Amino acid sequence: MNVSIRRAAEGDADFLVELYTGEDVRPFLAAGRDYDRTGVLERIAQDPEDGGLLVIELEGERAGAMAWELLHRRSRIAHVSGIAVHPRFRGQRLADRAARLLQEHLLGELGFHRIELEIYGFNERAQRHAERAGFVREGVKRKAYARGGGWVDGVLYGLVAEDLDEPR
Repeated sequence: MNVSIRRAAEGDADFLVELYTGEDVRPFLAAGRDYDRTGVLERIAQDPEDGGLLVIELEGERAGAMAWELLHRRSRIAHVSGIAVHPRFRGQRLADRAARLLQEHLLGELGFHRIELEIYGFNERAQRHAERAGFVREGVKRKAYARGGGWVDGVLYGLVAEDLDEPR
């Protein structure tokens, strides 16, 4: 199974909007981010030094997406978000493979020291994915976000360069 990631291009916008606005994806993404065509195009145009929207491909076919952004330049910290797999490609652990590729890219090629991500407390599927992909659960921001008329936790995960040296 040939999984790859690449920087999103303008021609990917419709695929990304469809993916991110799907009823089985949107409820699990950050509430404050725009996932319409304008928002997606803005992220595609983002300065590559500050992050990027990425397309996950399986055998050369668009199968999912994820994003990263520079969180702290001096301490070399990147934040990962928006990991989503199109329904046709689910159940193959595609997100796990793509996350590992992104980790190697950020830590190995771009020289980041740390990768962080945060997942809504109700998103147990994403939490299992993060742990399978090697992220370490570091804590919980209790009742941090207003969602659905109530407050939800944010579960914090991290990965440092040394973690890639440990067997997975």
